[in-house]
Amino acid sequence: MSVEGARVEVRNLTKKFGGFTAVDDLSFSVEPGRITGFLGPNGAGKTTSLRMLLGLIKQSGGTATIDGSTYHDLAHPQRVVGSALEATNFHPGRSGRDHLRVLAATDGVPNSRVDELLELTGIPAAARKRAGGYSMGMRQRLGLAAALLGDPRLLVLDEPANGLDPEGIRWLRGFLRHLASEGRTVLISSHLLQEVEQTVDDVVIISNGRLVREGTVGDLRGASTSLVRTTQTDTLLGALRVADVPASAQDDGAIIAETEDLRLIGDVAMRAGLPVHELRPLAADLEQLFFSLTEGTNRNLGDAGEAAGAQAEPMTPVSAPGQEGANQ
Repeated sequence: MSVEGARVEVRNLTKKFGGFTAVDDLSFSVEPGRITGFLGPNGAGKTTSLRMLLGLIKQSGGTATIDGSTYHDLAHPQRVVGSALEATNFHPGRSGRDHLRVLAATDGVPNSRVDELLELTGIPAAARKRAGGYSMGMRQRLGLAAALLGDPRLLVLDEPANGLDPEGIRWLRGFLRHLASEGRTVLISSHLLQEVEQTVDDVVIISNGRLVREGTVGDLRGASTSLVRTTQTDTLLGALRVADVPASAQDDGAIIAETEDLRLIGDVAMRAGLPVHELRPLAADLEQLFFSLTEGTNRNLGDAGEAAGAQAEPMTPVSAPGQEGANQ
């Protein structure tokens, strides 16, 4: 199955609640056929940005478009965009199946699609139970099923792994990868890079409502390196340099070589007649990098301005009920 994904473009997006700036001149793009992680600490402005993209609140400045159109200008929003910004937005006394049927009826989606999605998201056995008794993980799956009702080209998910156990996270990772492989655009927010680094292709990192880094996960990791230890550090350093492998010694005697080719390092050591006591690839500590990019005073976290402002802002109804998100 091939789907033409929708391109998201955010340009100079700004949201102010009185004197408080929740999102500050934010610009980034999300490409079709890829999974983009929208990352930042709690209170960074992620959910506010997604709300503006989905037309739930009005921006103070800038634009957020889907294939060049605002959400409100889309003829059939539910068939272009599927979103899940809250895992509790359902009637607690209504069954999961009935919840989806109500949503499906708003855009002429057949009940057969409801049953198909209950199977796809792994909750058919719970479909007849009242949604108020669902675990957080089950609620997340129900929200995902609701987002997919219109077979959308763009999927927007806020903290989709929240409440999932390790098996559920593994399932979610594979499911989102499948959707992207069909050509769909997938945008997921999270406050934990470690939680999504095995899932996403691209990252957009914000802090205090501002962009701090945008690019692929590979760009974020940087150049691949390896660690090697020997009793004759200087000799091995010289041999690596002769082999055109940049390397440097650390304070503890380890050598960091700027290559991921462990066989090459081993061959160089063997030709030099040097023992190797340790040889392994070095993975970039993305979590530490994430913290270094977003560290410092988080002006949004704990500030009542965003929450109070969001409540004061009139909510604009969307075509598919149940898409309103929660405050960060």
